[in-house]
Amino acid sequence: MSMLHTVNKSPFERNALDSCLRTAKKGGSILLIEDGVYAALQGTKTADNVAQAMSNFSFYVLGPDIAARGMAEGQVIEGIKIVDYDGFVDLVAEHETLQSWL
Repeated sequence: MSMLHTVNKSPFERNALDSCLRTAKKGGSILLIEDGVYAALQGTKTADNVAQAMSNFSFYVLGPDIAARGMAEGQVIEGIKIVDYDGFVDLVAEHETLQSWL
């Protein structure tokens, strides 16, 4: 069963991403939205954990949320796919279930 996990909290304020990575099954997809997009930034203390997790999960980040926080797409960790709102909808439709990490 394929599952899409959405993480909307900053990894610097909450442990939602850590909980997701501990609990999610290999082969799932993780979409970083709202303040969760901070986990997609290169050069942070979270970047190494995300890069290692990319061997088990597909990572996506919502482009409009990156822009809304004044970040550039070039700051995103290599290998994380940037999606727009249509891409978000496509991800939801492609997966059997959705788990939101708050």
